[in-house]
Order: sequence, then C-alpha cells, then structure tokens
Amino acid sequence: MKAIGWSIADIKGISPLTCTHKILMEEGHKPKAQPQRRLNPNMQEVVKKEILKWLAAGTIYPISDSMWVAIAPEDQEKTTFTCPYGSFAFRRMPFGLCNAPATFRRCMISVFGDFIDHFMERCEEANLVLNWEKCHFMVKEGIVLGHKVSYRGIEVDKAKVDLIAKLPLPQSVKEVRGFLGHAGFFQRFIKDFSKIARPLTNLSSKDAHFQFDDACLHAFHALKEKLTIAPIVSAPVWDLPFEIMCDASNDTLGRC
Repeated sequence: MKAIGWSIADIKGISPLTCTHKILMEEGHKPKAQPQRRLNPNMQEVVKKEILKWLAAGTIYPISDSMWVAIAPEDQEKTTFTCPYGSFAFRRMPFGLCNAPATFRRCMISVFGDFIDHFMERCEEANLVLNWEKCHFMVKEGIVLGHKVSYRGIEVDKAKVDLIAKLPLPQSVKEVRGFLGHAGFFQRFIKDFSKIARPLTNLSSKDAHFQFDDACLHAFHALKEKLTIAPIVSAPVWDLPFEIMCDASNDTLGRC
C-alpha cells in the first residue's frame, strides 16, 4: 500500500501543493549565523548515520549543491546547518523551526479534517507516507505522547511510572528538578499535585539551601505512590450534571 512507508527512504512527504512552510523575515535581515557546535567524538558516527538517513529520504540536501511539509524554495537556505560532514539545508520542515507546529497542524487539518474515515486514501492523495514502525492498526489501546489511550480513557504509561518509581532519593537540586519534571508530566492525574510537591518545589528554587528533610522525603514517596494508583481520565458524560469549581482573589478570577 502506497500510504505505508516500510523504510525511511519511502517517506516522501507531503506535496507542496497541499501545504508549504514559509520563513518570513524582516526586510534587510538574514538568519543569524552560528558557529558549528563541538561534537563529542563518541557521537560522530551517530550523527553521520542520521545525516545520511536524511539525505536518502530527501529531507535535506547538500547546501553546496545549491516532503513532510515542504519548505518554500526561497526559504530553504535559511535552515542551513553545518556539521563535520558538510553544510546542509532542509527541503522539508523540521520541528524546531519557529511556527513549524502551527504549519504542520494546518496541513494535517487540511488533509484529514473532513475525511478521517478514508484515512489511507487521503494519505495517498496527499503523497503522505506513514512510518510503518510508528503505526499501530486494529488495536484497542496504545501509547500516545506518553499516555495510554483506550476506550476507557487516558491513563498514565505504566512503563514511565515504573521508571519514576525506581528513581533514587535526590542528592542535589538538579536531581530534585529532574524528579519534579518526570512526575509533573502526569500531574493532571494527581489531585493537589502542587500542594504535595511544595517541599520539593521550594527545595528546587533559586539559591535554596539543599536540605532533603522529612517533608521532602514524604513528598517524594507520596508522589510516587500517587502515580502508581493514578485514576483514569475519561471523557465527560454530557447527560450528567457538572460541578464547577471556582477560585477568586483581589486580582483574578478562575474556574475549572
């Protein structure tokens, strides 16, 4: 089937007729040239393989030879990057460019917005090839953006929770921030997350003296425990009544 990319070379991208990403700049301005980053020798072979993979897929081209979403031809050189193996520019829009997510979202809406039932046919029409290794068909549940999604609703990814549960006690402010980052990814599943994590949050503030006391220890273990029994976030039942929870102060009003 043409809509499936069995290898990276099969992923040809989206037709420029469907959507093109433009990089607009003020008149008289040019992209800021930055020096080549120093590369760890142990990573050189990894970077080289990635560059060759992009070249094979047509995602980039050698700048000396002067489409997920195609970049407007007049803007392609603005994406130039240099590595030990040459200078290259993107033909297709990489994530990381300013406004790239918005362009990609508009493109996906234009392709699938009104015709999702004919997914594969629309892929072929737009010349959009799917990465086979990242596709799952005829499944009742799956991992999407770090969450487990099923007919029941949205749950925490057990694999990620297991990793968090195995984290040792933080020995520095950096490790505290790392733990809060991991746990905070699932804070929507933990009631009063900010309240529970407050001792750790205070400990991670700028210029705070690192002292992992009993309050921090309790917060650390409490967050781990809450994650292991996190509830499932399900779609609302519109036929049932809703409870509106409001908050107010002298400056602002809020509700959820």
